[in-house]
Amino acid sequence: MNTGNHACGITPKLITRLKENEIFVFGSNLEGMHGGGAALLAWRRFGAVLGQGNGLQGQSYGIPTMHGGIDAIRPYTDEFIAFARTHPGLHFLVTRIGCGIAGFRARDIAPLFADAVDLPNVSLPQEFIDLILDMRRPTHS
Repeated sequence: MNTGNHACGITPKLITRLKENEIFVFGSNLEGMHGGGAALLAWRRFGAVLGQGNGLQGQSYGIPTMHGGIDAIRPYTDEFIAFARTHPGLHFLVTRIGCGIAGFRARDIAPLFADAVDLPNVSLPQEFIDLILDMRRPTHS
């Protein structure tokens, strides 16, 4: 689904099943203890592996968000975006990672996905897309 100046789709607010090529992207912790929020859903339904906090696992992809601030999360989002670029046959449904149990605001996390907004095989939460496109708009003095 493409609306506006971006190639990415919009992640559904509620994900209960995945198509064969879809990957559920969730916020995790480095230890891979998928005990709550989207991580628990990833473990129960989409193949997340206990003890694995990062990367592809089943039909899910973990991005650690519980170990520090935005600068500590950035290498993992960069790694995810590079992975998505090299796997065009998969479609990645990014949830509002970091905006639940980890306690970040969308305006803090969304910029980490700025390069993903141009990828046709990634879907982002509408709020992330809006924030990223707002950042791209030129400001007039």
